[in-house]
Amino acid sequence: MISWKQKGILVCLGLWAAGSATAQAFPNKPVRIVVGFAAGGSTDKLARVLAQRMTELLGQSVIVDNRPGAAGNLAAEMVAAAPPDGYTVFMATLSSQAINPHLYKLKFDPIKSFEPIALVAKYPLLLVVPPQLRVNSVPELIAHAKANPGTFYASSGNGSPAHLAGEIFKSATGTDVQHIPYKGGGPAMVALMSNEAQFGFETMPSAIGHARGGKLKGLAVTSDRRSTAAPELPTMQEAGVKDFSVTSWAGLLAPAGTPKPVLERLTQAAQNAIGSPTVNAALASDGAEPGTGGGAEFKRFMDDELQAWAMAVVLPSMSSRKAACRAWRLE
Repeated sequence: MISWKQKGILVCLGLWAAGSATAQAFPNKPVRIVVGFAAGGSTDKLARVLAQRMTELLGQSVIVDNRPGAAGNLAAEMVAAAPPDGYTVFMATLSSQAINPHLYKLKFDPIKSFEPIALVAKYPLLLVVPPQLRVNSVPELIAHAKANPGTFYASSGNGSPAHLAGEIFKSATGTDVQHIPYKGGGPAMVALMSNEAQFGFETMPSAIGHARGGKLKGLAVTSDRRSTAAPELPTMQEAGVKDFSVTSWAGLLAPAGTPKPVLERLTQAAQNAIGSPTVNAALASDGAEPGTGGGAEFKRFMDDELQAWAMAVVLPSMSSRKAACRAWRLE
C-alpha cells in the first residue's frame, strides 16, 4: 500500500508525463492561423510572413484562413469556439481585442476566451489618397474636404482602427467626411486607387508598397514619431492635426483551455519566427515594429490596450457607447 503523499507524487508525475507527451506530439498536422480580414490587408500579410517561417520551425504546414466580417469579430468568435488543441489560432488585432468590445455585443470575451501566444507586430497607419486627387499634403486634404462636403474615406470595416482614425480626423478638422466600410484593407485600397473613396487611413504593412509604387499617395503617418520605412512623411501632429496618434498591432491567440505545453511550443515558434532575419526584415520594410515578449507580456499588453481604447472609442462629442454606435451605424 502507498501513502496519500506517494499517490500525489505519482499523479503529478503522470500529469507531467502527459504534458511532455503533448508537447512532443504537437504538431502532427497543419496549424491554421485564422485572419478576420480579406486577403491583401496588413493582418493577412503579417500572418503569411509569419506562417511561412513557423512552418519551417514547427515541421508542419502553417496555413492562413481568411474569415472576413464584422471587423474581425466573426473570426474571433470562430477561434474562441474551436477545440483548444493548438491547431486553430487567431491573428488578433487592435480591432478585435481592444476596440470592438466597446462597440459590439460580442459572443466571446476578448481576454478570457483566449490564451495569449505572442505579440507579432505594432505599426502606424498611413494616410493615403488616390494619385489622381490633386492633394499632396494634410492641409491640402483638409481644404479639399471642406470645399467638398461629403468627401468619402475608406476603411477596412466598421470599428476598425482605420474607421476610428477617420472619425478622429473628422472631429479634429471640422470636416464633413463620409465613411465607406470595406471587408478588409485590400478592398479598401482598391477603392482608393480607383478614386471610389478620396482618402483613407490604411495600415503601413498593407499600404506602403502601393505608396512606393505610385498607386497611392502617402501624406502622413499616425504614430508619435516618423516611420523609418517612410521618413520623408510627417506625423499627423507635425502636419497640424493636434493629439492625433493611432498605433495598430497584431498578435497570436489560442482558444482558452489550450494545454500549456502546446502554448509554449507555439510561443517559442512565433518568437523565433519574429526574431528571424527574414521576418524581421519584412516587418521593418513595411514600417512594422516586431513584437517582443511571450504570452504573459502579450496579455498585459492587451489588458492595457482594452482599457486605453475604452476612453478613445467614444469621442468627446459622444456621451455613450450607444451614441457612438448610432453615429458609426454599428447598430
